[in-house]
Amino acid sequence: MPAQNYTKYQQNVIKRYYDNLDAIGLQRAQELVTELYLAEGKKRQKIWDTLAKNLAKAGVPAKQIENLREQDDPEQVAHLLTKKV
Repeated sequence: MPAQNYTKYQQNVIKRYYDNLDAIGLQRAQELVTELYLAEGKKRQKIWDTLAKNLAKAGVPAKQIENLREQDDPEQVAHLLTKKV
């Protein structure tokens, strides 16, 4: 939708969302690490898919995300996220 269809307030909300997209991705990734510790099987793979998307939003390079996923170690992800904060 074109920007003229939004009120000034709505435009500011949308702008703030995109300005803080990296922080939103980082926060969601932190939440997913907890779930990753507890998950097994197919659910664990689904969490990794979501976690990879949120790590990318947080500014983690794709190669590093792939490396973390291959190692499948939630502790390394948690360590990375503590350095990002």
